[in-house]
Amino acid sequence: MPGKVTAVEVSQGETVAKGQRLLTLEAMKMEHGLTAPFDGTVAELSAQAGVQVSEGAVLARVEPKETK
Repeated sequence: MPGKVTAVEVSQGETVAKGQRLLTLEAMKMEHGLTAPFDGTVAELSAQAGVQVSEGAVLARVEPKETK
């Protein structure tokens, strides 16, 4: 959904845990926290605080943690 990124709480290359907040998006007068869907590493991060984003924009991509 289109909105404004109000906070980015991780950086590219950072290890994250399932449920950890990655960023906050303000849309439709509400704040939406985007969280990690699983344990992994932030492989891509294009979100910047204060920037308007359009619908369908990829803001962050998490690669799953490798299991042995």
